[in-house]
Amino acid sequence: MNIRLYKILVICLLVAWLPRMVFGQVKQPIDYADPLLGTSESRWMLNPGATMPFGMVQISPDNQGEVWKSGYEYSINNIGGFSHIHSWTMAGLSVMPTVGVLSTFRGPADAPTIGWTSGYRSRIDKATEKASPGYYAVTLMNGNIRTEITSTTRAGFFRFTFPREEDAHILLDLDVPNEAPTEILDAGFKQVSDTEIEGWSHQKWSWNEYTVHFVVRFNKPIKSFGGWIGSTVKKEAREFTGKGKMGAYADFNPQKGETILMQTAISLVSIDQARLNLVTEMGPFKWNFDGVHRNARTVWNNLLSKIRVEGGTELNRKKFYSNLYRSYVARTTWSDVNGKYVDVNEVVRQVDPDSPVIGSDALWNTFWNLNQLWTLVNPDIASKWSRSLVEIYKTGGWLPKGPAGIEYSGIMEGSHEISLITSAYQKGIRDFEVSTAFQAMMHQQTTPGRRTPENGYAGNRFFESYLKLGYVPNEEGQVSNTLEYAYDDWCVAQMAKALGKETEYGQFIKRAGNFKNVWDPVTKYIRMKNRDGSWVKDWSPYCCTNFSGPGYLEGNAWQYSFFNPHDVQGIINLMGKEEFNRRLNEGFEKSARFNFNAEGDRYDLVPINHGNQPNMQASWLFNYSGKPWLTQHWTREIMNYYYGSTPYHGWLGDEDEGQMGAWFVMAAMGLFETDGGASVKPFYEVGSPLFPKIIITLDPRYYPGKTFTIEARGTSDKNRYIQSASLDGKPLTRPWFYHADLVDGGSLVLQMGPRPNKSWGSRTGDAPPSMSPATN
Repeated sequence: MNIRLYKILVICLLVAWLPRMVFGQVKQPIDYADPLLGTSESRWMLNPGATMPFGMVQISPDNQGEVWKSGYEYSINNIGGFSHIHSWTMAGLSVMPTVGVLSTFRGPADAPTIGWTSGYRSRIDKATEKASPGYYAVTLMNGNIRTEITSTTRAGFFRFTFPREEDAHILLDLDVPNEAPTEILDAGFKQVSDTEIEGWSHQKWSWNEYTVHFVVRFNKPIKSFGGWIGSTVKKEAREFTGKGKMGAYADFNPQKGETILMQTAISLVSIDQARLNLVTEMGPFKWNFDGVHRNARTVWNNLLSKIRVEGGTELNRKKFYSNLYRSYVARTTWSDVNGKYVDVNEVVRQVDPDSPVIGSDALWNTFWNLNQLWTLVNPDIASKWSRSLVEIYKTGGWLPKGPAGIEYSGIMEGSHEISLITSAYQKGIRDFEVSTAFQAMMHQQTTPGRRTPENGYAGNRFFESYLKLGYVPNEEGQVSNTLEYAYDDWCVAQMAKALGKETEYGQFIKRAGNFKNVWDPVTKYIRMKNRDGSWVKDWSPYCCTNFSGPGYLEGNAWQYSFFNPHDVQGIINLMGKEEFNRRLNEGFEKSARFNFNAEGDRYDLVPINHGNQPNMQASWLFNYSGKPWLTQHWTREIMNYYYGSTPYHGWLGDEDEGQMGAWFVMAAMGLFETDGGASVKPFYEVGSPLFPKIIITLDPRYYPGKTFTIEARGTSDKNRYIQSASLDGKPLTRPWFYHADLVDGGSLVLQMGPRPNKSWGSRTGDAPPSMSPATN
């Protein structure tokens, strides 16, 4: 071989191997996850802060007031504090470093300036802002203070670097602006040594009353300590109590370039428990900030690495791992390191430390995103959720919809925690009290809900009428609740069948067909119905969205007429396959102009609103109606246009604690479960994978296989259509396969192309299972 040819060969090899060297060996999944993605117009629970998976502390910068979607807004170039709790309807303990004259007033979000007259809020240099899973850093222009944050599950670690010698103050503010304006009923601070502060804040929003206990310690002695209540500053006050807007400050006199380290921990149980959380989780690291950061990075990278993608674009890898990260970041562990927690009756309880009690917004329709991801990739997390839900039932008497702060919030409708527990059981995740779980489901689906003493709500609203009439009448509440309840009834039936309880199975499988009671055969829509059985006349397919009154919960008749997770075939039978496909595809074509999002909740404009829960399954329904190539097409369109890769465009609408993120991850793998995986034999529907190769590492504690590989040969944005498929080396001619065939290991191989293969998966009998048999 001559020298010229040799050089050309070497160059070709380098070109071929360089991407693999960069992306496969050096760049880890965590390096693609961007906590800043989508943080413009994001919710309180989704922020760029430093936290661990389901962390109790979620320490993040806040720069807004008490407004909807408050917390962090990327487009605002200032910060008013770094608060510890970003759980739904909950907040607590904001920290802010300042220099110069002491100010205890935060200042307005819209016009901060450097100077004490405008409060302690500081502008920031956006170029200095860095965020990665478990870490956040920024330089505050008021004093040029470099502020870095990392965390363990229940404790936080701050590193403040001061560029010059100056009087410095670390403020601990209990008044934290958030989505749910919080009243501080009583609170207190105490300096317990020259390096440690402890305190509590008893606070309330609506039904959610709780006490945040905290311990704060520094690596250097406090020069002086004081606080404020309202506008009154209390200097040199080692201990004080009060209520309303209040906080404390610790003064220091750092030298040029000096770093002050601060560790914090919280607990809803007691100050002693907060100190135990701090000592237990931070003790092994002592004052090694970088050690804690490395630990957080390792935990997150191990979690994200459970799914490895190969090939594809840098953009899609960023979107994939950022969305995977969001699927674990927003919900909250509320039990302490030793398993103590405060139950719904404000009683301190004890659980196994390995079975944490978890709080969140509702599990409303998580069967179309989070449930699928957790039970497949992290069955240990699905197990923990199941145990947590059962624990709350045992101490409170009801399964919770959204146990914020471990209270019965009553948020959203249906009891879809039943779907999560059922899916876990059907997939072999059974290390929870199964008999108690079934007892809880039976209670939930046979007993009308009720107000709780703290003005929350346990169980199902309008359930007495549903049990009597088989639907929710218009005079009482949302007709769409009928569909939610019927799906949960089906889940109970599936659990009963799996447990061999034939009587209960018969009872609930009959009720699972109640969606037919609100189906209008003339208009072929789910329609609002009066108590006397007559249809509401003032009505249209796009009308009547409502949150608390008659109509459709955060949706409309068009969307809810496709809402039947357990019986898609039943809807096809009622609507007719031709009309089903025409109406659904037309809805996608219309919604594509809006990137599949009803901005401002304009449901009358956008049939397919991926920015909310009621029809996140819509693009997968063509697998049931004989046109799987349209599932392949529209899932790709949603991934391309609804989901972005910048702080200003991450996801549109209401992300709701990782639901949109988990949907993207499942769709990018080409997998979905319209029925939430709750059938006795769970199965996955097949879509259009984004990457040529996806490797899922299976948990050996639950699943017998080591890995499952999805190959989408030749996949690209153009080559989005399945030409042929094989499962474990055998031809797969239908657009679905059983969960059992995935978790025993093996591979799904898809040959992709630029044009639909309309003969693949479209024959009669190819559709995934439904409750009803096909009639047309």
